Amino acid sequence: MIDILGKKIGQGLKPFIVAELSGNHNKSIHRAKQLIDAAKASGADAVKLQTYTADTMTLDLTSNEFFVSDSNNLWAGQSLHQLYDIAHTPWDWHQELFDYIKENGMLPFSSPFDESSVDFLEMLDCPIYKVASFEITDIPLIKKIAATHKPIIISTGMADRDEIVDALEAVRSISQAEVFFLKCTSTYPASISDANLVTMDDIAQLTNCSIGLSDHTMNNITSILSVAYGACIIEKHITLDRTDGGVDSSFSLEPAEFKKLVEEVNDAWQALGRITYGGTKAEQKSKQYRRSIYCSKDISAGECITRKNTKIVRPGLGLTPKHYDSVLNKKATIDIKKGTALSFEHLENQ
Repeated sequence: MIDILGKKIGQGLKPFIVAELSGNHNKSIHRAKQLIDAAKASGADAVKLQTYTADTMTLDLTSNEFFVSDSNNLWAGQSLHQLYDIAHTPWDWHQELFDYIKENGMLPFSSPFDESSVDFLEMLDCPIYKVASFEITDIPLIKKIAATHKPIIISTGMADRDEIVDALEAVRSISQAEVFFLKCTSTYPASISDANLVTMDDIAQLTNCSIGLSDHTMNNITSILSVAYGACIIEKHITLDRTDGGVDSSFSLEPAEFKKLVEEVNDAWQALGRITYGGTKAEQKSKQYRRSIYCSKDISAGECITRKNTKIVRPGLGLTPKHYDSVLNKKATIDIKKGTALSFEHLENQ
């Protein structure tokens, strides 16, 4: 468990909900602040930015692999450089947005995408870092982040077991800071059938780290179920209105949807509860409606208890049914009226 600016994150705690701003600001700082307002109203614990420029992400080329030509790709028809230029959050917004997020009682942090981004975020005293799923194999970047000795959240995305271990070893070669691994399906939007949440248990065993979920599906069931697998961080994209457009809007939740996400995730966490037996405090009154042994006929003193004059019925104010065989053929010490809950005090040699 860690405590960052009063926000506690860790196994056994209520899931920490992160609203991913991404490029849904659509190049408007005013819209970015509206998204932060929406995250606050929805009950999010944190708002995450992405820190990069087009030049820190790729080369300014439009040929071959630098152009998104796959018609099934959400961002088809653009060069990588064009896409990242549209999607990036201007660096001169970061301080203002960090301050605004804090003013709204939430935790601000970011995903840096190169080493210069880490240096910049350190100047803003970024309290925690996120490694995006596509960057999990960028070991130099992970080591740069680890050198800050601040907590790190790492999305696994397409990573295999060896790549997850490599990322963790890169951190541990420099820092003993807290590391969280998020199960993530790197398709946008992601299909529920590709969520494979059972992998979370394996990641936890593989890394001995706390786990969570970066969810790109278009409903809440995946996030809700992740709570049962121990998710202590859940991240989801937020937008004001999907019809407004934006690079990530098509797989982002609108404010009312995000609010429902927070509520349902918190309900799921409460439902987990703790190991308990014997009934909760609220259940204690209900115990009277269990079955117990009652006299089904009037019984005279000296008369034997039999199956003909007693019965196992509700309510549960008499002897429990487990004693039935032991009280049969015992003599009553007093007269007992029909409808009386049988007790040991009514019987001889008890």
